[in-house]
Amino acid sequence: VGSVLTFVDITDRRRLESKLRVEHARAERLLLNVLPRQVAERLKAMPGETIADRFESVTALFADIVGFTPLSARIPPEHAVEMLNEVFTVFDRMAEGLGAEKIRTVGDGYMVIAGAPEERDDHCDVIARLALEMRDFMVDRTSSDGHRLAVRIGISTGEAVGAVIGTSKFHYDVWGDAINTAARMESLGEPGKIQVARPTVERLGQDYRLVPRGEIEVKGKGTMPTWFLEDRVSA
Repeated sequence: VGSVLTFVDITDRRRLESKLRVEHARAERLLLNVLPRQVAERLKAMPGETIADRFESVTALFADIVGFTPLSARIPPEHAVEMLNEVFTVFDRMAEGLGAEKIRTVGDGYMVIAGAPEERDDHCDVIARLALEMRDFMVDRTSSDGHRLAVRIGISTGEAVGAVIGTSKFHYDVWGDAINTAARMESLGEPGKIQVARPTVERLGQDYRLVPRGEIEVKGKGTMPTWFLEDRVSA
């Protein structure tokens, strides 16, 4: 009887350990879906730590599906969600492949950054390549009712602060002048084009073809010269 009880006890313990491993792996996956890997590791190593870092140079990208709001009012909600899922899943895969970090999506808006939370010297090149891939992917996209889709993209480079915000439903966010300018580049851009601010243009140099748009009025910034990123000219 003692042997049988010991066997049952060990079996139950192993089942419990196996279940705990599965739950731990699930929790890890959920955490990595919320936070960048480097930030998640810091949070696990030092629970309760305030995570806030200043980055000297990052490049941010904002993208928006042109006309999505009126389009979503005309088609069934499940079709609108399916469309966004298809587009953003591809954007996620592109960003991950190039080493950029998606920060958030808000409705049909998409934000991604390079240079934070992992600093890298080629952040400008990473975002420029990502923007071109995103634009090219959207060239032939149409909605379920045959409406042609287009993406509007804005990019800027500069200092930023990255931090984990909140204690419940927390998320990793990035802010600063470069982030605000990138958002303005997108909102004041044109469908199917990538509008770029001067700091990004100066870093990209001769590796990309950039066409001057001229000066535009930017809220909170005054008049700014901007460019449209056309393509990559170097291997």
